Amino acid sequence: MFIARYPLFLLIILSLLILTACGNSPVYEKMPADHAQVSRQSLPESSGRSAILAINQSSDIETLIPTLMKNRVIFIGETHDDFSHHNAQLEIISALQAGGSDLAIGMEMFQRPFQSYLDQYIEGAITESEMLQKTEWYERWVYDYRLYRPLLNFAKTHQLPVIALNTPREITSQVSREGIDSLSEEQRKQIPSDIDYSDKAYSERLNGIFKQHGERADRSFDRFVDVQLLWDEGMAERAADYLIANPDKQLVVLAGSGHLMHGSGIPNRVSRRLSVTTAIVLPGGDLKIEPAIADYIIFPQEISLPKPGMMGIFMESSSEGVRVAGLAEAGAAGKSGVKRDDILLAIDGQKVAATTDVRIALLDKQPGDEITLELLRKGVLFGSKTVTLRLVLGE
Repeated sequence: MFIARYPLFLLIILSLLILTACGNSPVYEKMPADHAQVSRQSLPESSGRSAILAINQSSDIETLIPTLMKNRVIFIGETHDDFSHHNAQLEIISALQAGGSDLAIGMEMFQRPFQSYLDQYIEGAITESEMLQKTEWYERWVYDYRLYRPLLNFAKTHQLPVIALNTPREITSQVSREGIDSLSEEQRKQIPSDIDYSDKAYSERLNGIFKQHGERADRSFDRFVDVQLLWDEGMAERAADYLIANPDKQLVVLAGSGHLMHGSGIPNRVSRRLSVTTAIVLPGGDLKIEPAIADYIIFPQEISLPKPGMMGIFMESSSEGVRVAGLAEAGAAGKSGVKRDDILLAIDGQKVAATTDVRIALLDKQPGDEITLELLRKGVLFGSKTVTLRLVLGE
Protein backbone atom coordinates (compact mmCIF):
# COMPACT_ATOMS: atom_id res chain seq x y z
CA MET A 1 0.00 0.00 0.00
CA PHE A 2 1.57 3.28 -1.11
CA ILE A 3 0.58 6.46 0.67
CA ALA A 4 0.36 9.47 -1.64
CA ARG A 5 2.09 12.71 -0.75
CA TYR A 6 0.07 15.15 1.29
CA PRO A 7 -1.01 18.32 -0.54
CA LEU A 8 -0.50 20.44 2.58
CA PHE A 9 2.58 19.67 4.60
CA LEU A 10 3.86 22.44 6.85
CA LEU A 11 7.63 22.54 7.09
CA ILE A 12 9.33 24.52 9.83
CA ILE A 13 13.05 25.07 9.23
CA LEU A 14 15.02 25.70 12.39
CA SER A 15 17.68 27.57 10.48
CA LEU A 16 19.30 29.90 12.95
CA LEU A 17 19.71 30.40 16.66
CA ILE A 18 21.18 33.77 17.63
CA LEU A 19 21.79 34.97 21.15
CA THR A 20 21.62 38.75 21.46
CA ALA A 21 21.66 41.31 24.23
CA CYS A 22 18.65 43.27 23.07
CA GLY A 23 15.91 42.65 25.60
CA ASN A 24 14.63 40.04 27.96
CA SER A 25 12.05 38.09 25.95
CA PRO A 26 12.53 35.56 23.10
CA VAL A 27 11.63 36.67 19.58
CA TYR A 28 10.11 34.24 17.11
CA GLU A 29 7.94 34.43 14.03
CA LYS A 30 4.25 33.79 14.46
CA MET A 31 3.02 30.36 13.40
CA PRO A 32 -0.52 29.07 12.78
CA ALA A 33 -1.99 28.09 16.14
CA ASP A 34 -3.29 24.79 14.80
CA HIS A 35 0.16 23.65 13.68
CA ALA A 36 2.51 24.41 16.55
CA GLN A 37 2.81 25.91 19.95
CA VAL A 38 6.01 27.90 20.04
CA SER A 39 5.90 30.00 23.17
CA ARG A 40 8.15 31.72 25.62
CA GLN A 41 7.89 28.64 27.82
CA SER A 42 9.09 26.41 24.97
CA LEU A 43 12.41 28.22 24.64
CA PRO A 44 15.21 27.69 27.15
CA GLU A 45 16.59 30.27 29.54
CA SER A 46 19.62 31.98 28.09
CA SER A 47 21.37 33.70 30.99
CA GLY A 48 19.33 36.87 30.63
CA ARG A 49 19.89 37.18 26.89
CA SER A 50 17.20 36.68 24.27
CA ALA A 51 17.02 33.51 22.20
CA ILE A 52 15.94 34.17 18.63
CA LEU A 53 14.44 31.26 16.76
CA ALA A 54 14.40 32.10 13.07
CA ILE A 55 11.68 30.10 11.34
CA ASN A 56 11.05 29.86 7.60
CA GLN A 57 7.83 28.25 6.48
CA SER A 58 6.94 26.28 3.38
CA SER A 59 3.62 24.78 2.33
CA ASP A 60 5.02 21.46 1.12
CA ILE A 61 7.89 19.03 1.38
CA GLU A 62 9.44 19.79 -2.01
CA THR A 63 11.63 22.62 -0.76
CA LEU A 64 13.18 20.36 1.86
CA ILE A 65 14.24 17.46 -0.36
CA PRO A 66 17.13 19.15 -2.25
CA THR A 67 18.65 20.17 1.09
CA LEU A 68 18.22 16.70 2.59
CA MET A 69 19.81 15.09 -0.46
CA LYS A 70 23.07 16.84 0.38
CA ASN A 71 23.36 14.88 3.63
CA ARG A 72 24.83 11.40 3.91
CA VAL A 73 22.59 10.53 6.85
CA ILE A 74 19.04 11.74 7.47
CA PHE A 75 17.51 10.98 10.85
CA ILE A 76 13.69 11.06 10.90
CA GLY A 77 11.96 10.81 14.27
CA GLU A 78 8.59 9.43 15.25
CA THR A 79 6.16 8.70 18.01
CA HIS A 80 5.92 4.96 17.49
CA ASP A 81 2.12 4.61 17.49
CA ASP A 82 1.39 7.72 15.37
CA PHE A 83 0.58 6.69 11.79
CA SER A 84 0.89 10.32 10.65
CA HIS A 85 4.58 10.26 11.56
CA HIS A 86 5.20 7.08 9.57
CA ASN A 87 3.33 8.53 6.61
CA ALA A 88 5.61 11.57 6.77
CA GLN A 89 8.68 9.33 6.89
CA LEU A 90 7.46 7.55 3.77
CA GLU A 91 6.78 10.86 2.05
CA ILE A 92 10.37 11.97 2.59
CA ILE A 93 11.85 8.59 1.64
CA SER A 94 9.80 8.37 -1.57
CA ALA A 95 10.77 11.92 -2.53
CA LEU A 96 14.46 11.20 -1.93
CA GLN A 97 14.23 8.00 -3.97
CA ALA A 98 12.42 9.81 -6.79
CA GLY A 99 15.15 12.45 -6.73
CA GLY A 100 17.82 9.87 -7.44
CA SER A 101 19.22 9.14 -3.98
CA ASP A 102 20.79 5.70 -3.58
CA LEU A 103 19.01 4.90 -0.32
CA ALA A 104 19.13 2.45 2.52
CA ILE A 105 16.74 2.59 5.49
CA GLY A 106 17.98 1.96 9.02
CA MET A 107 15.24 1.00 11.47
CA GLU A 108 15.21 0.99 15.27
CA MET A 109 12.30 -1.45 15.10
CA PHE A 110 14.44 -4.47 14.13
CA GLN A 111 17.21 -6.01 16.22
CA ARG A 112 20.57 -6.76 14.65
CA PRO A 113 20.60 -10.59 14.89
CA PHE A 114 17.65 -10.71 12.48
CA GLN A 115 19.29 -8.81 9.60
CA SER A 116 19.44 -11.82 7.30
CA TYR A 117 15.65 -12.20 7.38
CA LEU A 118 15.17 -8.56 6.39
CA ASP A 119 17.57 -9.11 3.49
CA GLN A 120 15.66 -12.20 2.41
CA TYR A 121 12.35 -10.34 2.56
CA ILE A 122 13.58 -7.41 0.47
CA GLU A 123 15.05 -9.86 -2.05
CA GLY A 124 11.73 -11.74 -2.25
CA ALA A 125 13.16 -14.97 -0.86
CA ILE A 126 10.65 -15.09 2.01
CA THR A 127 7.12 -13.77 2.41
CA GLU A 128 5.94 -10.94 4.63
CA SER A 129 4.47 -13.48 7.06
CA GLU A 130 7.76 -15.35 7.24
CA MET A 131 9.65 -12.11 7.81
CA LEU A 132 7.36 -11.16 10.70
CA GLN A 133 7.77 -14.59 12.26
CA LYS A 134 11.54 -14.83 11.79
CA THR A 135 12.28 -11.28 13.01
CA GLU A 136 9.94 -11.92 15.97
CA TRP A 137 8.23 -8.60 15.30
CA TYR A 138 5.27 -9.13 17.61
CA GLU A 139 7.39 -10.34 20.50
CA ARG A 140 10.18 -7.75 20.21
CA TRP A 141 8.64 -4.54 18.88
CA VAL A 142 4.97 -5.05 19.86
CA TYR A 143 3.61 -2.00 17.97
CA ASP A 144 1.02 -2.65 15.25
CA TYR A 145 2.91 -3.79 12.16
CA ARG A 146 0.44 -1.93 9.95
CA LEU A 147 2.05 1.34 11.11
CA TYR A 148 5.27 0.35 9.33
CA ARG A 149 3.91 -1.81 6.54
CA PRO A 150 3.80 0.92 3.84
CA LEU A 151 7.45 1.77 4.55
CA LEU A 152 8.55 -1.84 4.21
CA ASN A 153 6.40 -2.36 1.13
CA PHE A 154 8.06 0.67 -0.46
CA ALA A 155 11.51 -0.63 0.43
CA LYS A 156 10.71 -4.03 -1.07
CA THR A 157 9.18 -2.58 -4.22
CA HIS A 158 12.23 -0.38 -4.85
CA GLN A 159 14.79 -2.84 -3.49
CA LEU A 160 16.03 -0.47 -0.80
CA PRO A 161 18.13 -2.23 1.86
CA VAL A 162 16.56 -2.20 5.32
CA ILE A 163 19.12 -2.23 8.13
CA ALA A 164 18.32 -3.68 11.55
CA LEU A 165 19.86 -1.20 13.99
CA ASN A 166 18.78 -2.17 17.47
CA THR A 167 20.52 -4.06 20.26
CA PRO A 168 19.09 -7.50 21.10
CA ARG A 169 16.43 -7.30 23.79
CA GLU A 170 18.05 -10.09 25.80
CA ILE A 171 21.09 -7.87 26.38
CA THR A 172 19.26 -4.65 27.27
CA SER A 173 16.91 -6.54 29.60
CA GLN A 174 19.82 -8.15 31.41
CA VAL A 175 21.66 -4.83 31.74
CA SER A 176 18.50 -3.23 33.10
CA ARG A 177 18.26 -5.92 35.78
CA GLU A 178 21.91 -6.59 36.62
CA GLY A 179 24.16 -4.03 34.90
CA ILE A 180 26.73 -4.20 32.11
CA ASP A 181 29.21 -6.11 34.29
CA SER A 182 26.82 -9.07 34.29
CA LEU A 183 27.21 -9.62 30.52
CA SER A 184 29.12 -12.65 29.33
CA GLU A 185 32.09 -12.41 26.97
CA GLU A 186 29.87 -13.53 24.10
CA GLN A 187 27.23 -10.91 24.94
CA ARG A 188 29.87 -8.18 25.09
CA LYS A 189 30.71 -8.90 21.46
CA GLN A 190 27.20 -7.70 20.60
CA ILE A 191 27.57 -4.26 22.21
CA PRO A 192 29.84 -1.33 21.25
CA SER A 193 33.28 -1.32 22.81
CA ASP A 194 33.27 2.49 22.65
CA ILE A 195 30.49 3.95 24.82
CA ASP A 196 30.64 7.69 25.51
CA TYR A 197 29.24 8.88 28.85
CA SER A 198 30.54 12.45 28.55
CA ASP A 199 27.36 14.20 27.29
CA LYS A 200 25.98 15.74 30.49
CA ALA A 201 22.92 17.27 28.81
CA TYR A 202 22.01 13.79 27.54
CA SER A 203 22.24 12.38 31.09
CA GLU A 204 20.17 15.26 32.48
CA ARG A 205 17.38 14.63 29.98
CA LEU A 206 17.42 10.93 30.84
CA ASN A 207 17.28 11.79 34.54
CA GLY A 208 14.13 13.83 33.93
CA ILE A 209 12.54 10.84 32.17
CA PHE A 210 13.69 8.47 34.90
CA LYS A 211 12.16 10.59 37.64
CA GLN A 212 8.80 10.69 35.85
CA HIS A 213 8.37 7.01 36.64
CA GLY A 214 8.86 7.45 40.37
CA GLU A 215 11.26 5.87 42.83
CA ARG A 216 11.43 2.09 43.04
CA ALA A 217 13.84 -0.10 44.91
CA ASP A 218 14.43 -2.29 41.84
CA ARG A 219 15.33 0.63 39.56
CA SER A 220 18.80 2.10 39.12
CA PHE A 221 19.44 5.33 37.23
CA ASP A 222 22.94 4.15 36.28
CA ARG A 223 21.52 1.01 34.70
CA PHE A 224 18.79 3.09 33.03
CA VAL A 225 21.52 5.23 31.41
CA ASP A 226 23.45 2.11 30.43
CA VAL A 227 20.43 0.70 28.61
CA GLN A 228 19.79 3.96 26.76
CA LEU A 229 23.44 4.10 25.72
CA LEU A 230 23.37 0.50 24.55
CA TRP A 231 20.47 1.45 22.31
CA ASP A 232 21.93 4.72 21.04
CA GLU A 233 25.57 3.66 20.75
CA GLY A 234 24.54 0.31 19.28
CA MET A 235 22.36 1.88 16.61
CA ALA A 236 25.02 4.48 15.86
CA GLU A 237 27.73 1.84 15.49
CA ARG A 238 25.56 -0.27 13.18
CA ALA A 239 24.74 2.78 11.05
CA ALA A 240 28.38 3.87 10.84
CA ASP A 241 29.54 0.35 9.96
CA TYR A 242 26.98 0.20 7.16
CA LEU A 243 28.05 3.59 5.78
CA ILE A 244 31.71 2.57 5.80
CA ALA A 245 30.93 -0.70 4.02
CA ASN A 246 28.64 1.05 1.50
CA PRO A 247 30.31 4.38 0.65
CA ASP A 248 27.84 5.26 -2.12
CA LYS A 249 24.72 4.83 0.01
CA GLN A 250 22.67 7.55 1.65
CA LEU A 251 21.14 6.30 4.90
CA VAL A 252 17.76 7.30 6.32
CA VAL A 253 17.50 6.35 9.99
CA LEU A 254 14.00 5.89 11.45
CA ALA A 255 13.88 6.02 15.24
CA GLY A 256 11.89 7.40 18.13
CA SER A 257 12.31 11.16 18.43
CA GLY A 258 13.90 10.75 21.87
CA HIS A 259 16.85 8.98 20.26
CA LEU A 260 17.43 11.90 17.88
CA MET A 261 16.55 15.22 19.53
CA HIS A 262 19.47 17.58 20.11
CA GLY A 263 21.62 15.09 18.23
CA SER A 264 22.77 13.57 21.49
CA GLY A 265 21.28 10.10 21.07
CA ILE A 266 22.16 8.44 17.78
CA PRO A 267 23.29 11.32 15.49
CA ASN A 268 26.31 12.63 17.39
CA ARG A 269 27.42 9.08 18.09
CA VAL A 270 27.39 8.29 14.37
CA SER A 271 29.44 11.45 13.71
CA ARG A 272 31.94 10.44 16.41
CA ARG A 273 32.63 7.26 14.46
CA LEU A 274 32.49 8.66 10.95
CA SER A 275 32.73 12.18 9.55
CA VAL A 276 29.45 12.56 7.63
CA THR A 277 26.95 15.29 6.86
CA THR A 278 23.69 14.77 8.74
CA ALA A 279 20.22 16.25 9.14
CA ILE A 280 17.68 15.62 11.89
CA VAL A 281 13.96 15.81 11.07
CA LEU A 282 11.44 15.58 13.91
CA PRO A 283 7.63 15.59 13.85
CA GLY A 284 6.00 18.48 15.71
CA GLY A 285 2.65 18.40 17.43
CA ASP A 286 3.35 17.42 21.03
CA LEU A 287 7.09 18.05 20.66
CA LYS A 288 8.42 20.83 22.85
CA ILE A 289 10.08 23.04 20.25
CA GLU A 290 13.32 24.55 21.46
CA PRO A 291 16.52 25.78 19.83
CA ALA A 292 18.86 23.12 18.49
CA ILE A 293 16.40 20.29 19.06
CA ALA A 294 16.52 19.42 15.34
CA ASP A 295 17.40 20.78 11.93
CA TYR A 296 13.82 20.54 10.70
CA ILE A 297 10.42 20.17 12.38
CA ILE A 298 7.58 18.83 10.22
CA PHE A 299 3.85 18.87 10.90
CA PRO A 300 2.12 16.03 9.01
CA GLN A 301 -1.59 16.06 8.42
CA GLU A 302 -3.35 13.79 10.88
CA ILE A 303 -4.08 10.32 9.58
CA SER A 304 -5.06 7.20 11.49
CA LEU A 305 -4.87 3.51 10.79
CA PRO A 306 -8.16 1.83 9.95
CA LYS A 307 -9.53 -0.04 12.93
CA PRO A 308 -8.46 -3.68 12.97
CA GLY A 309 -10.89 -6.55 13.01
CA MET A 310 -11.06 -7.94 16.55
CA MET A 311 -12.05 -11.40 17.72
CA GLY A 312 -12.47 -10.28 21.31
CA ILE A 313 -10.28 -12.88 22.97
CA PHE A 314 -7.35 -12.79 25.38
CA MET A 315 -4.63 -15.09 24.09
CA GLU A 316 -2.10 -17.14 26.05
CA SER A 317 0.63 -19.40 24.74
CA SER A 318 0.46 -22.98 25.96
CA SER A 319 2.17 -26.28 25.20
CA GLU A 320 -0.78 -27.17 22.97
CA GLY A 321 -0.87 -23.87 21.08
CA VAL A 322 -2.78 -20.65 21.58
CA ARG A 323 -5.23 -20.90 24.46
CA VAL A 324 -8.27 -18.65 24.87
CA ALA A 325 -7.43 -17.22 28.29
CA GLY A 326 -10.49 -15.00 28.39
CA LEU A 327 -13.26 -13.42 26.37
CA ALA A 328 -14.00 -9.72 25.98
CA GLU A 329 -17.43 -8.76 27.21
CA ALA A 330 -19.84 -8.59 24.26
CA GLY A 331 -16.93 -9.52 21.95
CA ALA A 332 -17.31 -11.31 18.63
CA ALA A 333 -15.77 -14.57 19.86
CA GLY A 334 -18.13 -14.96 22.81
CA LYS A 335 -21.14 -14.25 20.61
CA SER A 336 -20.00 -16.90 18.14
CA GLY A 337 -19.61 -19.66 20.71
CA VAL A 338 -15.89 -19.55 21.49
CA LYS A 339 -15.25 -20.65 25.07
CA ARG A 340 -12.54 -20.00 27.61
CA ASP A 341 -9.73 -22.61 27.43
CA ASP A 342 -10.44 -23.43 23.78
CA ILE A 343 -7.23 -23.97 21.79
CA LEU A 344 -6.98 -22.13 18.47
CA LEU A 345 -5.90 -24.55 15.73
CA ALA A 346 -6.50 -22.59 12.54
CA ILE A 347 -7.94 -19.33 11.15
CA ASP A 348 -9.36 -19.51 7.62
CA GLY A 349 -7.38 -22.70 7.10
CA GLN A 350 -4.07 -21.20 8.26
CA LYS A 351 -2.55 -23.25 11.07
CA VAL A 352 -2.09 -21.45 14.38
CA ALA A 353 0.76 -22.50 16.67
CA ALA A 354 1.66 -19.20 18.35
CA THR A 355 0.10 -15.81 19.05
CA THR A 356 2.15 -14.37 16.16
CA ASP A 357 0.27 -16.69 13.79
CA VAL A 358 -3.03 -15.23 15.00
CA ARG A 359 -1.87 -11.64 14.45
CA ILE A 360 -0.58 -12.44 10.97
CA ALA A 361 -3.82 -14.23 10.04
CA LEU A 362 -5.80 -11.13 11.05
CA LEU A 363 -3.38 -8.58 9.54
CA ASP A 364 -5.64 -7.67 6.61
CA LYS A 365 -8.94 -8.18 8.37
CA GLN A 366 -11.34 -5.35 9.20
CA PRO A 367 -14.41 -5.06 11.42
CA GLY A 368 -17.30 -6.84 9.72
CA ASP A 369 -15.12 -9.43 7.97
CA GLU A 370 -16.08 -13.05 8.56
CA ILE A 371 -13.49 -15.67 9.48
CA THR A 372 -13.59 -19.40 10.19
CA LEU A 373 -12.05 -20.70 13.40
CA GLU A 374 -10.98 -24.26 14.05
CA LEU A 375 -10.78 -24.96 17.78
CA LEU A 376 -9.83 -27.80 20.06
CA ARG A 377 -12.31 -28.00 22.93
CA LYS A 378 -11.56 -30.19 25.89
CA GLY A 379 -14.30 -31.97 27.77
CA VAL A 380 -14.27 -33.83 31.08
CA LEU A 381 -16.89 -36.48 30.29
CA PHE A 382 -16.67 -36.83 26.52
CA GLY A 383 -13.03 -36.00 25.83
CA SER A 384 -11.65 -33.42 23.43
CA LYS A 385 -13.27 -32.50 20.14
CA THR A 386 -12.61 -30.21 17.20
CA VAL A 387 -15.07 -27.35 16.75
CA THR A 388 -15.48 -25.15 13.68
CA LEU A 389 -17.09 -21.74 14.11
CA ARG A 390 -17.74 -18.76 11.88
CA LEU A 391 -17.10 -15.39 13.45
CA VAL A 392 -17.78 -11.81 12.32
CA LEU A 393 -14.97 -9.58 13.56
CA GLY A 394 -15.82 -6.60 15.71
CA GLU A 395 -14.03 -3.32 16.45
